[in-house]
Amino acid sequence: MNADAAAIFAPLRDEPRAVGAFNAILLEHAEAIVAGAEQAGLPVILQISQNAIRYHGSLEPFAVACLRLAAGASVPVLVHLDHIEDRRLVGEGLALGIRSIMFDAATLGYEANIAVTREVTGRCHAAGCWVEAELGEIGGKDGAHAPGVRTDPAEAAGFVAATGVDSLAVAVGSSHAMAGRDAVLDDELIGALAAAVPVPLVLHGSSGVPDDGIRRAVARGIAKVNIGTRLNQVLTGSVRATLAERADLTDPRRYLAPGRDEVRDEVARLLRLLRVRDT
Repeated sequence: MNADAAAIFAPLRDEPRAVGAFNAILLEHAEAIVAGAEQAGLPVILQISQNAIRYHGSLEPFAVACLRLAAGASVPVLVHLDHIEDRRLVGEGLALGIRSIMFDAATLGYEANIAVTREVTGRCHAAGCWVEAELGEIGGKDGAHAPGVRTDPAEAAGFVAATGVDSLAVAVGSSHAMAGRDAVLDDELIGALAAAVPVPLVLHGSSGVPDDGIRRAVARGIAKVNIGTRLNQVLTGSVRATLAERADLTDPRRYLAPGRDEVRDEVARLLRLLRVRDT
C-alpha cells in the first residue's frame, strides 16, 4: 500500500527504532525492496535518486512503476525522491503523486541552503508532500570523515526552524558509496542532534556502517536509515557468482532473479535490524 510519510514516522517518536530507506536503480531493486518489506512485515521507504533518474533518462516511467509496486504491497511502502537538486524534478514528482522528497541544497552556503530549501518546502507542503533536507557534508569518504564538516546541533535546530522541513539528514561520520563497512559514527553528536532538532534525523551512507554502529545510531535518535550501495553489492555479487557457474547464460532473467532474491533477503534482515527494541 502507498504510505504516508507522517504515518510512517509518527510511531518512531517515542521508541528507539527506525525505518529503512533503500535506493532502487533497476526494477529488480524495487521489486526486491517491496518483497523484503513484506517478508519482514515492516514498512519501508523505496527511494529513487536523481542519479537513478538520470540513468533512466526521465523520472516518470520508473517512478510510476515504483508507485504501482507500492500500491500492490501488503505493507506500507513510501516512494521517495532522494538527493534531488533540480527543482524541475520536484514539480514532476509532485505531479506524479510522489509525496516524499529529499531536496538537497547542502553544497550551498548555510544561508543559501535555507533560502532555497524554504522555497521548495513551501511548494511541497502545499501539495501535501513531506520534505527531507541535508545539513553538513555526506559526500566522499575523506570529506565526510573530517570533523569540520559534521552537522552542528545549534545550526541544525536553526535550519529546521527557518525552513520548516519535516526531517533532516545529518553528517555524523558516514559516507556514500563505501565499499567496506568500517565507518565510525559520532554517537555523542547523534544524541546531541536528536536533543536539539525537533524532526526525525536521517543517516545517509549507511551501507558503510557496521550493524552495531547502525543499532547505536538508532538507539541515540536516528529515525531513517538510507541504504543503497549494500544492495548493489549483493545484487552484483549474486550475478557474478551465477555467471561464473553458468558462462553460457544469456537470458538476464536467469541471473537477475537469484540476485533479486538475495537483495530481498538483505532488505528483510536490515529492516529487522532497525527494530532496536527487539534486539
